[in-house]
Amino acid sequence: MSSEVKKIAFFEKYLTLWVVLCIGTGVFIGHLTGDNIRILSDMEIFRVNIPIAILIWLMIYPMMLQVDFKSIKNIRKSPKGIVLTVIVNWLIKPFTMAIFAWVFFDKLYGAWINPEESGEYIAGAIILGAAPCTAMVFVWSYLTDGDANYTLVQVSINDLIILIAFVPIVGLLLGITNISIPYETLVASVMIFVVVPLVAGYLTNRFIISSKGELWFKNEFLPRFKPVSIIALLITLVLLFAFQGKNILNNPFIIVLIAIPLIIQTYFIFFITWFSGRRLKLPHNICSPAAMVGASNFFELAVAVAIALFGLDSPAALVTVVGVLVEVPLMLSLVSFANKHKY
Repeated sequence: MSSEVKKIAFFEKYLTLWVVLCIGTGVFIGHLTGDNIRILSDMEIFRVNIPIAILIWLMIYPMMLQVDFKSIKNIRKSPKGIVLTVIVNWLIKPFTMAIFAWVFFDKLYGAWINPEESGEYIAGAIILGAAPCTAMVFVWSYLTDGDANYTLVQVSINDLIILIAFVPIVGLLLGITNISIPYETLVASVMIFVVVPLVAGYLTNRFIISSKGELWFKNEFLPRFKPVSIIALLITLVLLFAFQGKNILNNPFIIVLIAIPLIIQTYFIFFITWFSGRRLKLPHNICSPAAMVGASNFFELAVAVAIALFGLDSPAALVTVVGVLVEVPLMLSLVSFANKHKY
């Protein structure tokens, strides 16, 4: 495994730099194109942006190629990781995000944010915190030598819980009983970001191994896909920040204010999960993805829901986009921490 990681060390080593360059490029493109960028941002099915969906699919398809369904049945022998994931993502994370958002946007930022806008900033943070990661976590799991099969089960369970718990949790935390969450967005996101690449990866896996053999699949086919996930991530960032380029240029200071509680939340949730997993004696390849699932967010879903509820130019939508801005560098730092403390 270590030799495989070394082959993509160039991408890993400079990924933060690529992220910063892509963010700058995206903001510049958004400023340069103005309202014309809406041609791409309006390309949607069930409020899921089609270009973003394709790129997210390319992020996780290489991970799905390596899933061994035969080993999934053994996961029932180690249920602690699943239990930890569920508790952190649904009984802790949404509520700590709401608390951090309320403290910062409603109390500490009163001199810079008016009360009407603070409510939408809090709403955006709540939507982000109530949507645990179901796509990018495969990238983080892969970079920390996580168990791909176990990560798949963790994500699949989160997907099922999202369909049941996302609406009532968001409604409860927002204090709105008649909040309208687009279920078609949730279902389409699960299908596009998990089911379709999983089926495609499985069929590709079976076809290549049966025709070329397992050695050729692992030594020749898989290495060709290693850079695909990171390249797709970088292009995704360009598009997302192009869509929000005007908002970011008009509100440079508010970006910093939004980032602070999101950064605190990310590290807080990661270390709660990490040290809990260590205490539960989870192996590294299960503990690390569990912590990554909790720390990261399903930003595709959060952005879609925030825009659907509050509008493309709303403070709530801006919070979810800033979530992408802080998440990638933060998660890379946590990937580095997990690899450094591998046990």
